[in-house]
Amino acid sequence: MNSNTFRMPAAVLLATGAMALLTAPPAAATGGGGAGAGGEGKAGAVVLRAGLDVGLLNKTVHVPLEATLNEVSAPATAEKTALTVTLDGVEGNRPVSVLRADVATSKATADKNRAEAEANLAKATVHVPGLPLLSLVEVEKVTSKAVCEAGRKPVASANVLGKVTALGKKVTLSAGGPTKLEVPGVGVVHLELSGTQTTSTTAAAAALRLKVSVNPLNLNVAQVEGEIVLAEAHCETPAGPAPSSAPPAANPDIKPQAGTGTGSGSAIASGVTADANLAETGGGSLTPYVAGGALFLLGIGGVALLVTRRGRAS
Repeated sequence: MNSNTFRMPAAVLLATGAMALLTAPPAAATGGGGAGAGGEGKAGAVVLRAGLDVGLLNKTVHVPLEATLNEVSAPATAEKTALTVTLDGVEGNRPVSVLRADVATSKATADKNRAEAEANLAKATVHVPGLPLLSLVEVEKVTSKAVCEAGRKPVASANVLGKVTALGKKVTLSAGGPTKLEVPGVGVVHLELSGTQTTSTTAAAAALRLKVSVNPLNLNVAQVEGEIVLAEAHCETPAGPAPSSAPPAANPDIKPQAGTGTGSGSAIASGVTADANLAETGGGSLTPYVAGGALFLLGIGGVALLVTRRGRAS
């Protein structure tokens, strides 16, 4: 099982003044018109993004936990399925398994015509410090996708499939707004379902966003607050040419046909003039010349016949 491990000594964090809640902002769609700067589009995805503040019981300190799993920028793919984080003074300095999943993939591609990103998570369990036996949330499947194509409106989609369990209880999510789950003695979790945002040049999607506020009072953890985002994707439209909508060119092997048939006289192929069919009715641009030549020859024949008759008579 793959894992990412981070160690954050509390003393160092205090020295740098990291006492406030540190939350990694989700990638949001913002209309900046920057797609034309580099020519190619931009895309990125992440399976999990966590920004939490962990308060300790035996110390008046707050330890920030910032972590991501499978965060990629185009072109890239990632398929790690586990994320562990080690925080000093938390759970006996043992690693905290933030996420475990059967499937956790992210992918991003971009060129001069199209930018696309997607994130997928299946059979996933998320934990926070102080609650090693009780999962913060369990999901069967969540997906997000963002597509930005030159000449087309960006598209973002996100889905939460199957059941969702938070703090050990089944949750029914609503598209109308965040769902609040409160467990006495443990805390409160707000779950926001499938958020998407698009502008004329950008798209962003997040399958599930959790605002966390729990007080486990266990394993030296007094309070955990912050945000966790599952399956996030975003893209920016490239400055490439728009897809062509012109009809396909005519088959070059098809050649114009001469009007030599015995049909009704209608035009058969492109480029054939109306004169091509007039030969069937005796009309055309050469008709006067043919008639004149015939009369001339007839006149010569008559003169020759007259001369011959006079010769015999004499």
